[in-house]
Amino acid sequence: MEASPGSVALTVVLVSIVAWAWSLLNWVWFRPKKLERYLRQQGLGGNSYRLLFGDLKESSMMHKQARSKPMNHLSHDIVPHILPFLHQTVITYGKNSFIWMGPTLRVNILNPEDLRDVLNRYDDFRKPLSNPITRVLPQGLVNIDGEKWTKHKKIINPAFHLEKLKVMVPTFYQCCSEMIDTWENLVANEGLYELDVWPWLQSLAGDVLSRAAFGSSYEEGKKIFQLLKEHARIGATLLRRSLTSVYIPGWRFLPSKMNKRMKEINKEIRVLIMDIINKREGTIKAGGNINKDDLLGMLLESNSKEIKEHGNHKNVGMSIEEVIEECKLFYFVGQETTAAFLVWAMVLLSHNQNWQNRAREEVLQVIGSNNTPTFDELMHLRVVTMILLEVLRLYPPGVEVSRITHKKTQLGKLSLPAGVDVYVPILLVHHDKELWGDDADEFKPERFSGGVSNATNNRFTYFPFGAGPRICIGQNFAMMEAKLALSLILQHFTFELSSSYAHDPSTYATLQPQFGAHIILHKRRY
Repeated sequence: MEASPGSVALTVVLVSIVAWAWSLLNWVWFRPKKLERYLRQQGLGGNSYRLLFGDLKESSMMHKQARSKPMNHLSHDIVPHILPFLHQTVITYGKNSFIWMGPTLRVNILNPEDLRDVLNRYDDFRKPLSNPITRVLPQGLVNIDGEKWTKHKKIINPAFHLEKLKVMVPTFYQCCSEMIDTWENLVANEGLYELDVWPWLQSLAGDVLSRAAFGSSYEEGKKIFQLLKEHARIGATLLRRSLTSVYIPGWRFLPSKMNKRMKEINKEIRVLIMDIINKREGTIKAGGNINKDDLLGMLLESNSKEIKEHGNHKNVGMSIEEVIEECKLFYFVGQETTAAFLVWAMVLLSHNQNWQNRAREEVLQVIGSNNTPTFDELMHLRVVTMILLEVLRLYPPGVEVSRITHKKTQLGKLSLPAGVDVYVPILLVHHDKELWGDDADEFKPERFSGGVSNATNNRFTYFPFGAGPRICIGQNFAMMEAKLALSLILQHFTFELSSSYAHDPSTYATLQPQFGAHIILHKRRY
């Protein structure tokens, strides 16, 4: 007997409902419980999985409690303050442990050999590009994968060679000297002045990036920078929400106030960058020369060279849209990273006057009291370098790195199924007393007197900019900018913490001082 069209349709609907229900149950219960049993058999510990939310409620509560007030004093034991739930998990279950981010299993990796493998075995441990937050952030080198990432890195790499950094030192100096001049005017009358240096250092980093990225198109670059600051604030808010709630697929398409503003910002930035690119292309067509020493010029030149060498095929070179995304990412990551790097350096040197004095003596000896630093002089600042390396250990700009397994993968003694989040807590590793000694939470730049390899005993325990193939491409840029800015500050001022300073490191896009960095500047006596 032939089935009627209505019964066939009903059967299809019922089968679809059953399949959807099974998929949902597998996602929220069966798969998490199976993964939990599998990892417990291998000796990993963690809380038992709780339906849908996992550890999110407890983690959110602990995070809110830790964030409810500043730390009691200027302590560098900041792991319980920044990563309270992870800290408690490691205390309770040991370093071989896991956490439930909703139905998603996150395995904590703290063993140096395993850490090296995770960050070096690029094909086995990929970027978790399905993370909802990465979709609203600039889709440049940090947030792409596979062949596209390889292509972009090849094109972008030349812009960050040391030879290119030499060319950018005068740009760094111009921006820094403008800030120093303003600070000197503030200090001039009384010989001292209290200010929150955090917004100043953010503006400095933005100015440097505007000039480094767009050169003569600096004013347009400043507009882009202001838009990206707003973009970063919204992105940080969305990130915090994602860490305390279960991700709902499709949320980014909802017409919420934040989602709508993100789209508007992206459109405005695209128009501004396209206008700069069009002006440069017009100059070239008219037979003029364009600046090839800024990031945009180098990107366009490298991209053009790549296309000429391999033909104008679909998968060769970067599209204009991709160039735009890389410029946005350069701003977004670079500004936050360098500003955070510098503000913690000033806070730590304000609290450690002996190291501030040692650094100043070196700057005055190598560079002079009023001279413009050169690239070679900056490279010879040994004490300043030691200080900055220790700042990055105690207060790394990014406190974590995550990867995901796409297939069953062996990591040391662990066998990890496909789809497991592999979590590398940079901050926890940098403060681990078993790896760094009982003084791990103390500011001791002398530990880097023999370089990084000597400080770590050749173990994989220090990676403030990540490591492996996906190490931050702009680390030398950030280090050079920080050296120059700190050198100029030391040339012209002595500084100390204000009594109004509240020590409250917080994670936004980077590790930042939530209540600013109130510092008293004194005019340096010659």
